[in-house]
Amino acid sequence: MELKTKISAENGQHDLLITREFDLPLELLFKAHVEPEIVAQWMGTKVLKLENKKHGGWAFETSDANGNVVFRADGVFHEFVPNQKITRTFEMENAPFGVQLEFLEFEKLTEDTSKISIHTVFKSGDLRDQMLRLPFAQGLNMAHNRLQDAANKLK
Repeated sequence: MELKTKISAENGQHDLLITREFDLPLELLFKAHVEPEIVAQWMGTKVLKLENKKHGGWAFETSDANGNVVFRADGVFHEFVPNQKITRTFEMENAPFGVQLEFLEFEKLTEDTSKISIHTVFKSGDLRDQMLRLPFAQGLNMAHNRLQDAANKLK
C-alpha cells in the first residue's frame, strides 16, 4: 500500500523533502501544528512547551507505561508566519542524528484541502541516511493519518 506522506531524498545529499496533502482547510492544518492539545493527539506525545513565535521554544516527551522517558525532542522557532510557514530546529535526545533544520510550508489547494511541505536539512548525508533506514516513513505517515483524524473532529 502506497503511503500518503511522500519522502524524497536524493542520493549524496544531506536533506529530504516530505510532502502530504490533507482533506483539511489550510487554517485547520496549520492549527494542528500549533495547538498543544492537537499536536499531542496526532504525535502521541506530551507537549512540554510550544511557544509559537520567533525565538520561541518547543519540547515534546513520550514515556512508556512505567513512566520511563523513551523519546524527547526539542528545538527553537526561527520563523513563524501563521498559515504559511514555520522554520525550526529539531533535536532528539539520545539519538545520533544531531540537530536538524526544518522548513515547514503550508499551502492552500482548495477551500477544503491543503498541503504541507517539510524540507529537512541534516548535518550530513550519512545522518540523513541513518534516519531513512529506520521505519521513519511509515511512522510519519501514521502520524499524519492521526493528524487528519484529529483535525476532522474539529471541522
